[in-house]
Amino acid sequence: MIKLDGEDTGNIKYMESVLNSSFVTSYEDSVSLVIKGRDIELQRISTITTTIDLSSNHFEGVIPKTLKDLISLWLLNLSHNNLRGDIPIKLGQLSMLEALDLSWNRLTGKIPQELTRLNFLAFLNVSQNHLVGPIPHGLQFNTFENDSYGGNLDLCGPPLSKQCGTSDSSHVPQPLESEEDESESYFLVDLHGNQ
Repeated sequence: MIKLDGEDTGNIKYMESVLNSSFVTSYEDSVSLVIKGRDIELQRISTITTTIDLSSNHFEGVIPKTLKDLISLWLLNLSHNNLRGDIPIKLGQLSMLEALDLSWNRLTGKIPQELTRLNFLAFLNVSQNHLVGPIPHGLQFNTFENDSYGGNLDLCGPPLSKQCGTSDSSHVPQPLESEEDESESYFLVDLHGNQ
C-alpha cells in the first residue's frame, strides 16, 4: 500500500492469480468489509482493493500520522474505537482514498481543510465525535450530507443548519457510546486473503 503499481494492464487481477503461483489451485477465500457505509462480502478479492478496516477494536490513542505513507490506500475504517486527538492533516495526502470512516471515536479539533484535496473521496463519516468549527468546502466535501457529521455539536456550516459564528451554550457534549451493536463484526484484510 506504500507505493502505487506502475504497471497498469487495464485488467482486474484477483488474488487467486497470486495464490496460483504458490501452487494453490482453488480459491475459497472471501471477506466481509464495510465499504462506503455498506456491509459488502467480496467473493473474489481484487489485488487493487487496498483497505484497512480496524473498526470496533477498542483502540485508544491518536490516529498515526504514518498512515500518510499508504498512498495506494482505497478505504480506511477506524470507526467505533476510542481514538482521541485531531484528525491528522497528513491524511490529505492519501490521494487514492475513496472512503474514510472515523465515526464513533473521541476525535477533537477541526476537520482539516487538506482533506478536500481527496479527489476520489466518495464516502466520509466523522459523526459522533467532538469536532468543532466550520466544515470545509470544496470538491468532494460539497457532496456530503448531514449524516457525515452528526453528533458533533460544535460543527457548523453547510450542510448543517447551524451557522458558524453563533454559539449555543445550552448543550452538553455527548458521551461516546461504547458500541451501537455488539453483534456486528468487522475484519482486517491483508492482501494475501487472510482475515
